[in-house]
Amino acid sequence: MESSFSASGREVVEQISRLWWLWIVFGVAWMAVALVILQFDDASVATVGVIIGIMFLASAAQQFVIASLAERLSWLYAVFGALFAIAGVVALISPGSTFEALASVLGFLFLVVGAFWIIQAFISKDVNELWWLGLVAGILMVVLAFWTSGQLLIEREFVLLVFAGIWALMHGVTDIVRAFQIRDLKRLV
Repeated sequence: MESSFSASGREVVEQISRLWWLWIVFGVAWMAVALVILQFDDASVATVGVIIGIMFLASAAQQFVIASLAERLSWLYAVFGALFAIAGVVALISPGSTFEALASVLGFLFLVVGAFWIIQAFISKDVNELWWLGLVAGILMVVLAFWTSGQLLIEREFVLLVFAGIWALMHGVTDIVRAFQIRDLKRLV
């Protein structure tokens, strides 16, 4: 089978496919974060604020790595990386207030994340046979965004734990699936 990649394209694909295990590490880390978040009660609000800050910073780092490797639309990954980085720093500065503040804007956050996942799914449609997984996750996040926006602030604080855990779990599963897709990229070149 003749490859349609240029020599530089093959080199980039080979470099990325050698790092497939990084997505496994990210995925397992996101799943561990989900497990920890889903076990917290309302007495650990400050701790949840710190974990949320770390989640944002980890997501920012991941977006910046993807932006540096992406051949097209790398600016979009960089913009989302910057937004996640800003959110992470703010969360770590005041973790106790982060939980309350995040609960009040939870619907908007889910809407932004859902929109990003939907856009990412359509962008990768031509090269990713499981693009629909990102689309479904994005649509679920948008549905969660609208549902969460209709809750009272007190209820949002409690559901924040559940939804942050679900978000981290969906991110982890998506990264693990992506890892095996990246590992298989060598077959294409």
